[in-house]
Amino acid sequence: MVATKRLSTRGRAGRESGGSERRAELLAIAAELFATRGFLATTVREIADEAGILSGSLYHHFDSKESMAEEILRGFLEEQKQAYEQVLRENDDPREAIAELIRVSFRAMQRDRAAIAIFQNESQYLSQFDRFAFLRQSAHDFERLWTRVLQDGQRRGVFRTDLNVRLAYRFIRDMVWTTVHWYNPRGKLTANVIAEQYIQILCEGIVAQ
Repeated sequence: MVATKRLSTRGRAGRESGGSERRAELLAIAAELFATRGFLATTVREIADEAGILSGSLYHHFDSKESMAEEILRGFLEEQKQAYEQVLRENDDPREAIAELIRVSFRAMQRDRAAIAIFQNESQYLSQFDRFAFLRQSAHDFERLWTRVLQDGQRRGVFRTDLNVRLAYRFIRDMVWTTVHWYNPRGKLTANVIAEQYIQILCEGIVAQ
């Protein structure tokens, strides 16, 4: 009786694991389509076709493409927030903290390129809906975190005191995240190389000394 119960438990765990893996595969397919074709232009049928299943089968996992977009974006933003917070815990020097925040952002470019593209391209549209209110909150949380580092650097004489920290943050944000529109993971420039070049430009400028 015990042996039977153990087999049943393992079987259920296997099915749950398989279901979780399939769910992740479907989300990856949807993310790529949303990123390349646009959220509005992508249909549930197209996601199902790309996955090699019927549209009805897709509804066993998700009730709508909105649910898929929400899960993709929530997962990315929560992971990114945790990564940023870890940087601040581990780096007391403001300059090194800013540099590491940029590196962490570019590591996300390698891992979550499609999610970043969706966040960049679709946030304005999706934020109209209550279920996507977290997009504005995440943007606010990121700005507050980065500007805190910039303000700390100003107080400690690391960064120029005449900088408008909100503009500085938006400059860095756009410099980093809009890279997703041209970054090629298979190109000659790796995300790490781009990150280090951006850090050099940001911290040392482009004018020869």
